[in-house]
Amino acid sequence: MRIIFWLSLAGILYTYAGYPIVIWMLSRLRPKPWAVSPIFPSVSIVMAVHNGVMMLPGKIEHMLGLDYPNIKEIIIVSDGSTDGTAEYLSHQRHPRLTAIILDEHSGKAVAVNAGMAKATADVILFLDIRPEIWPRAIQHLVSNFADPQVGCVAGELILRMDSHDGASAAVSGLYWRYEEWIRTCESICGSPVGVYGGFYAIRRALAVPQPAGIILDDMFQPLSIIRQGYRSVLDAHAYVYDTWPKKIEVEFQRKVRTLAGNFQLFQLAPWTLTPRNPVFFQLVSHKVMRLVVPYLLILLFVSTLVLSGSSRFYAAFAVFQIAGWLIAITGLYYRIPVLHRIAAPASALLVLKAAAVAGLYRFLFTRGPLWKIWTFDDPKMGAATTKTVVLKP
Repeated sequence: MRIIFWLSLAGILYTYAGYPIVIWMLSRLRPKPWAVSPIFPSVSIVMAVHNGVMMLPGKIEHMLGLDYPNIKEIIIVSDGSTDGTAEYLSHQRHPRLTAIILDEHSGKAVAVNAGMAKATADVILFLDIRPEIWPRAIQHLVSNFADPQVGCVAGELILRMDSHDGASAAVSGLYWRYEEWIRTCESICGSPVGVYGGFYAIRRALAVPQPAGIILDDMFQPLSIIRQGYRSVLDAHAYVYDTWPKKIEVEFQRKVRTLAGNFQLFQLAPWTLTPRNPVFFQLVSHKVMRLVVPYLLILLFVSTLVLSGSSRFYAAFAVFQIAGWLIAITGLYYRIPVLHRIAAPASALLVLKAAAVAGLYRFLFTRGPLWKIWTFDDPKMGAATTKTVVLKP
């Protein structure tokens, strides 16, 4: 039991403190700078949309008004929309807009593949419908392609937190800043293992078609580019704003889908878990260990309870764990204002670890396409048929 206790504790501490310290030290001791220069490559914007007709008018206006001077085309893919999105796109008229209509709802990966196949510019910029791009963000982003070894660039995501509950605010605030710091360190000394999928760019020549149904396109595409011998980097000046769920219940569902996507990625791209992946060490330390931590926490708790009668140290550690989990649970179920805020970090950790367990369950036992666990659509999926509409003036 002592061996289980110390191994579990070591694994948890390495995941949340050890690896971040290691990657921070590497970023300081062995930085790998890359060239940044004001260049103006042509850009194809690719955006997949499912039932987004309420947001499309504002989003199209936003994209057409972007301040980057060399946006060659804006490709919007309607992924089996049933709310009038396809009809709305078909009636738009602008020389830079192209609509691709997928009659069947087949998931973001299929929609993005269709958009990539239609893109003709030097750089493909992937956008989601929610994010708001800050002025000069695209210019900052593409300036990193001045270095011929850079194949993928992601921006700096700033999360808005309006009326978020305590635990959800902790995920969008403290946890996301911690995550972005780790990714920044990974970028400085090599490449991050994933990027924010709502705003990132790649060289079109390096684009890899994604497996149909894959959830984590923002990990698969950058890792595929890294595998080709190029770097993925972050630009802290390329700002984009987004909002994550305000309620922790919805955030939990979002994280379940994302974490289930990790298992799916390893299944669909098994090379990611081999030395053929240039960032294998980072992937295991940053992503895989987080999927293991929930079970290490259980082993730590059980071993501590068993050992609590043998010494005051283990007894005190047992009390510490029980108190921590009680505070986390209380903060989730009883929205007492002050307590809810104080307990928010512990509640967020509990939600994230529970989501990892639920994500594995979903991956193993979901019938039909895994990507539908977020949309809750009919699990039957047919072959997608594509119709392209070029919007002319």
